[in-house]
Amino acid sequence: MTAPYEDGAVTPQERILIVEDDQLIIKASLLQFFATLEQQQLEHVTVSTGRAAIAEITRNSPEVVLLDLGLPDMDGVELIRTVRRWSMMFIIVVSARSEEDDKIAALDAGADDYLTKPFSVDELLARVRAALRRVRYTRNRSEEDKSTFVNGVLSLDYAAGSVTVAGTDIHLAPMEYKLLCLLARNVGKVLTYKYILKTVWGSSLDQNLPSLRVFMATLRKKLEKASGKCCYIKTHVGVGYRMLRVEAHEEHGEYFHQEEKDVPPPLSCLTKGAKENQTGKEGR
Repeated sequence: MTAPYEDGAVTPQERILIVEDDQLIIKASLLQFFATLEQQQLEHVTVSTGRAAIAEITRNSPEVVLLDLGLPDMDGVELIRTVRRWSMMFIIVVSARSEEDDKIAALDAGADDYLTKPFSVDELLARVRAALRRVRYTRNRSEEDKSTFVNGVLSLDYAAGSVTVAGTDIHLAPMEYKLLCLLARNVGKVLTYKYILKTVWGSSLDQNLPSLRVFMATLRKKLEKASGKCCYIKTHVGVGYRMLRVEAHEEHGEYFHQEEKDVPPPLSCLTKGAKENQTGKEGR
């Protein structure tokens, strides 16, 4: 399994998220599947709870999610509905629930495919390949059709090479513009320092890292100054940078980071009473 923050794991490569809490299923049925993914240079991460799945989805935006419905902290159908509030990523349900009503409920909630356990690894791989073909086609069409990028009050016109924030033109240095375009084309994904350096500078040598940090700091400062109070670029210390998805409610002058608003807070962020309630629920 590839850990979320190992080098290369958060670069914009195709990524598969497996949400499965049954270790017997993982050992008996998925080891060959994992080996095949690695041979095809596809990133993969396994989590065992719905909460961990939401965190991974918001952090790294996988292309395909393989989802077991019977999770320890929430029902898989509930997880699908939550993800569909803000993402159309491809979701394949892999479940022992074989009743027609269960399949209908999952598909109506937003699942794209449904595979019943037990399954063959070859069939699972075929369904993942089919999902990736659709993802690639949609992505390529989107890149061909879109000459602009809009995120909250930030707008990029790739054809004109211009950037506006809240309708005001922003002057960027050439390197700042390249960095902004790279982040925009991978919005929601963490890009490692090494990936950014290789893509923008043409070399992943650490000697260019101080320059990257300077340009990213000036870019962030210009965007935040123009927008007033909106944070577009998040630093993942020791890892890289990510552009946040933003919803702007201009009439109220408010901004929301779209991929984070539906994520349950970590236990450390709960009040003492809430912690006790949470602990009590988990102990039942």
